[in-house]
Parts: sequence; structure tokens; C-alpha cells
Amino acid sequence: MMFEHTSVLLHETIDSLGVKPDGIYVDGTLGGGGHAAELLGRLGPEGRLVGIDQDEAAIAAATERLAPYADRVTIVRSNYEDMDRVLDDLGIGRVDGIYLDLGVSSFQFDTAERGFSYREDAPLDMRMDRRQELTAADVIAGYDEEELTRILRDYGEEKYARQIARQIVGCRQTAPIETTGQLTELIKKAVPMKALSAQGHPARRTFQALRIEVNRELEVLENSIDAMIGRLAPGGRLAIITFHSLEDRIVKKRFRENENPCICPPDFPVCVCGRKSKGKVITRRPVTPAAEEIEANRRSRSAKLRVFEAS
Repeated sequence: MMFEHTSVLLHETIDSLGVKPDGIYVDGTLGGGGHAAELLGRLGPEGRLVGIDQDEAAIAAATERLAPYADRVTIVRSNYEDMDRVLDDLGIGRVDGIYLDLGVSSFQFDTAERGFSYREDAPLDMRMDRRQELTAADVIAGYDEEELTRILRDYGEEKYARQIARQIVGCRQTAPIETTGQLTELIKKAVPMKALSAQGHPARRTFQALRIEVNRELEVLENSIDAMIGRLAPGGRLAIITFHSLEDRIVKKRFRENENPCICPPDFPVCVCGRKSKGKVITRRPVTPAAEEIEANRRSRSAKLRVFEAS
């Protein structure tokens, strides 16, 4: 299957970086190379892009797509949480811009055997990096009812987390739950009838929660933002596209804390903690797709772009 993915907020994201022709930039979620191709088209011969992705299919697709820019792009298979190490290995210090597109690619969703979709029956996998051991099937088989409830509630914002977790634990005592189809059917049994007829598929939140758990998505994001801001040259920008409220809340909070890191009590007349601002938030409100983009690509409808500029 061809790696296909429509880049969301393409021009808005690259425009937000204020690309310098001779600048150094990092694409932390390279995917199929859509954003990267747009940025590379704006770089001169002295410019450089480092593209990072943990998915081998994305690396192969991006390498082919970006071949015309081979003299100014370096592609590394890794997780963006290891960006400092990647840049150190390449002898790169500060960079002029970093961007992340945190969405799951259309290729990952539409390739049934990856196990990301509840619309196809396939092995419960959901690994973005297939070198890692933990799969969604492992979570379903090994986590107890309390752990499953927590994941579904916190990562999927699932109203019926307890009922679904209880159903999983009960069903797996009879036979292992190994496919997306099996999981989808037991979710349908666990939730009330009114939830089955509500808008949206009843398995959507559970699948989101499992994917986040398997790939440590929120943990990686939470732990990486400060380091990425610290890697920016003065005036450099970090742009992050999120696709659900859990991600967006983390980005909004970390950006705000880097802009105003003071921890003094609010009634103190002056700051005594000595913490200095790392820069400023450029997007007081997130940038969202225009109606035309949403009409052309329904998967873009929940996207939000936030941008931070280093001082």
C-alpha cells in the first residue's frame, strides 16, 4: 500500500516558522514528508532540514518523496523525544525552527494490519514503531480492570470506561482478545444501547486510548516541549499541530509556563524566584483549518496549531 497522507494546516504551519533560506529546521514527525517538502522548497542551498520519524513506512515514503532535496535533508528513524541526541549526533546546536504534526497518518489508519482502525478486523497492534514490544493486544491481555479503566477514562475520555474494562476482563478469561474486530464487538456489548446510536463510533475513544498508551504519546509530548524550546536559537519557533483536547491542553500549558515560568505566589509584589521567560506564545488562539480544508479532508477538522517563539 502506498504511503498516503494529506498534510493538515500545511501552509499555516510552514508560514508560522518564518523560514530563513539558510536556516536549520527539524520536522519531528516526518510522516510522508508533506510539511517537509513545503519547507524544503523555501530553503536555499545553505539551509538544512532534519526529519525524524519512528515509523519505517514513513521513513521509506519520505526518503523517496524528498529525494530531490537530498543535499539539504537528513532523515533519521527515531522518536522526537530523542531530538537532543539526534541533533548532537549530527553536530547541530541551536535550530531555527521545529514542528510536529501529532496526527496519526492516513496510511496508518488505512493499513488494516497496523491495527489502528476499528473499521477493519486485524491484529491488535497500534505500534507506531514496530521495533517496540508492547502492543495493544498486550495491554488488553495484561492490564487489570483498574488500569484499563484509567486508560480509557484518562486517554479516551470514555464515559463508559468502567463497563468496557469489566467486559474486557470478563471476556479474556474465556478466550484471548487479539483482533480489532473482537474488541469492537465487546465494546458494543459493554455500552448502553443509547451510546450505540449516538454520533460517532462506540469504539473510537477506546481505540484512541489504547493507541496513546501503546505509544506513550502524551508522556512523550509532555516531556519533550521544554527541551525543544531549549534547542531553539533566539527568534526560532516551535509549531505543534494537535488533534484532540488532551494534546492541546499539554501544548497550551507548557507554552504558557515557558512564557511565564514564575512560581512566586500571586500576592508577591515582585518576582523573587528568578525564573526567566524562554520566549513568547505567538498564537493566543490556536490556528484551525479553514472550511475549505475541512471539506476536502474531514480528518483535519479537529486540528489545532500553536506556535512558540524563543527569546
